[in-house]
Amino acid sequence: MEVCFLRGLLLVFLTARTLADDGQLTFASELSSKPAQKLSKYGWYGSVRLQRFHIPEETAVARWLFSVTKGHNFNCGQHNVTIHIRWGAPPVINPVASVFPNSTLWSPCLSLTLPVTSQSSTTFNISDPAPGDWYVAAHLPEDDGRIEQKGFPSCSYFFQPQLSVRRAVDTPVLQQGTFLTQTAAPDRPARLKLYVPEFVSSLSVSVADCSSGEGAESGNCSLVLRLGSASLQHGPVTVNCSGIGCSAALSNPPWHTWLRVVVESSQVNRTLTFSIVSNYTVGCKPKSVGLKADDDISRLRGNSSYTNSTSAGNSSAVPDAAAFSNESASLMTPLLASACVWSIPVLYEEVDVLSIRFTPVTGPNISVTNTHPTLLTYPLLSQATGGTLNLQLTLNSTNATLGNSSSVVACLSPWAPVTELNHSQPCRTALFGGYSVGVNASVNKAVLRLPFPQSTTWYLTLQVVCNSSNCGNTSVVSVVPEVFISACVEDCGTYGECRLLRSYSYLYAACVCKAGWSGWGCTDDSTAQSYRHQLTSTLLLTLSNLFFLPAIVVAVKRCYITEASVYLFTMFFSTFYHACDQPGVAVLCIMDYDTLQYCDFLGSICSIWVTILCMARIKDAFKYTLFMLGALLIAMSMQLDRKGLWNLLGPILCAILFMVIVWVYRGVRRRHCYPPSWQRWVFFLIPGALCALVGVCLYIFAETEDNYYYTHSLWHILVASCVVFLLPPKEKDREALGWSRGWSWSWSWSWRPRVCGYTLCQSGKDELYTVT
Repeated sequence: MEVCFLRGLLLVFLTARTLADDGQLTFASELSSKPAQKLSKYGWYGSVRLQRFHIPEETAVARWLFSVTKGHNFNCGQHNVTIHIRWGAPPVINPVASVFPNSTLWSPCLSLTLPVTSQSSTTFNISDPAPGDWYVAAHLPEDDGRIEQKGFPSCSYFFQPQLSVRRAVDTPVLQQGTFLTQTAAPDRPARLKLYVPEFVSSLSVSVADCSSGEGAESGNCSLVLRLGSASLQHGPVTVNCSGIGCSAALSNPPWHTWLRVVVESSQVNRTLTFSIVSNYTVGCKPKSVGLKADDDISRLRGNSSYTNSTSAGNSSAVPDAAAFSNESASLMTPLLASACVWSIPVLYEEVDVLSIRFTPVTGPNISVTNTHPTLLTYPLLSQATGGTLNLQLTLNSTNATLGNSSSVVACLSPWAPVTELNHSQPCRTALFGGYSVGVNASVNKAVLRLPFPQSTTWYLTLQVVCNSSNCGNTSVVSVVPEVFISACVEDCGTYGECRLLRSYSYLYAACVCKAGWSGWGCTDDSTAQSYRHQLTSTLLLTLSNLFFLPAIVVAVKRCYITEASVYLFTMFFSTFYHACDQPGVAVLCIMDYDTLQYCDFLGSICSIWVTILCMARIKDAFKYTLFMLGALLIAMSMQLDRKGLWNLLGPILCAILFMVIVWVYRGVRRRHCYPPSWQRWVFFLIPGALCALVGVCLYIFAETEDNYYYTHSLWHILVASCVVFLLPPKEKDREALGWSRGWSWSWSWSWRPRVCGYTLCQSGKDELYTVT
């Protein structure tokens, strides 16, 4: 389940009376909790534990309780757990201070540090939080590169966030132009809300007739007026009031949303009464350009052919651009007197998971003038916030050329558009910041990338801006704005892989880098491996498998043909698995990577299995039965969990236990240590056991990401060497009863085959026939 809700609306009604006629505000408390998750050291964004919470409208206070519990009692040292919080989208974090890709913008989120001993917890409170989805991410410090084998006990930390909210159930609504009488006390602020419709260009909230009812001081009111909610990155607009009234004005307020209004009293032990009113102004309503009446269905019907034509490039769209420029100019001319903006309808198309394309219905080329801005709208749902919002603005200079003193300025802003663009006007709205890009005659293309964009409606405003008052002959300029959602930035480049992650039902994507590259898009080469280093690593891991050749030769010479075939299988697939497993460009894959990995793991464990059973010296019927049964069980366990530690140790311990039982039985029966020869122990068994023990210790305890190429190559050498030492000598009756039975290898011309142990003999006696 997505969340373990302690739902049921624990209606703890905390009643707050106001001494005016606004009635009573009723507050309700809601609790939500997430299950505890095991934390990981930070290596990439997939190491982060991401949780999503929903804060309802009219929430007065939100309180998080973050608990971290250590999983084991042995000494693991003290680590700091870092917690990141962001509203509207997952937090964009950079714990290792890597370099972001070019043209990638991001704003830091709120980060908390929690030291962990055995069990630690901390709380975080936020007043008047913004409604919607809030995301909490937690991780341990940077990964030290140590490779921990699955199944071994290790230091584990479990993180569990819980959220409690206190929201007002019956918040008064502040109507347009209607005065509302309210009261505010130091511990009981007045809470209201007002609805901001679309196309509002300015909004004002005024407080008047403030009094405390205490004679001479009744006209000296100290109030704090706040408009908006707290989102950690952006706070509400605050105005300190003195006297009998004040007002707060917002230019370009957020469209189509409820705006929170909070009035607090800063006077101790004094309740203030006041009147409050709101007014908003609609500067203009954008006129749609490009769609006529009943034309939207025809546009949708021709979407597939239109998409194919636009994907061919800008060159194929030049004739359409010229036609649209004429059409746009004819449509824009009547609007010059109304001082409004032109709105271009946009087609919303879901291509794949975390892949969305926004296409203007009029074609890829958009006409922009210096007199009025052009507006495009991009609605972004919550399921698309786990990707990257991309904006590519290209100047099409085929029809009109910008002068040296002119440029096309674009402002991408959330919640509300910026309806006026010039050199002095910043690209931001009343409560939220925007992102500005521009193109001109010298720089004809601009790129902007926003990882994890907020879930809201984004607006792109375009306008020609001139340094001088006269733009010359340039009246209409054609640009190509490409806006789309992709999973990762530039698909993580050459040295990265874009992976889709999931936190319950929420999907998001991140880059996992290789070959020492790092960063949000795997573009930071500060620790990148050179090609020489990559080639050396590949050769070490692949050529070290050639040490299995002596083991194969010894096995064939001693007539252990089955064992030799297993060693050959292991050497082949281990060589090509490591050739395909390399992180850089020195890679060779002869088949599917998963198949190579499976065969490598299977062959490695089967090699150890058949070697130890061969040392037990049991009868061939039992030995080959155990060979086959063990191979089948090992194959099954590899399918269940090929990286599990007991999939390696289980067959080894079972084979060693079986071998020890057989050796003890023979020793007791013969009343002598088995094997009886001390030379066998000193020169073969003990060195082979030491090689195997050192190899296993290296494999389990010593491997890190930095020394993996050396330690794992040494593991190949030690395992192959221990086979040479541990493989028992040839049995005395091996040629008579073993694999060579039935064949006589002779280079003479009188070769005779032997079948089933019997010689096919040719009788030299002549047959005598009786003739009657």
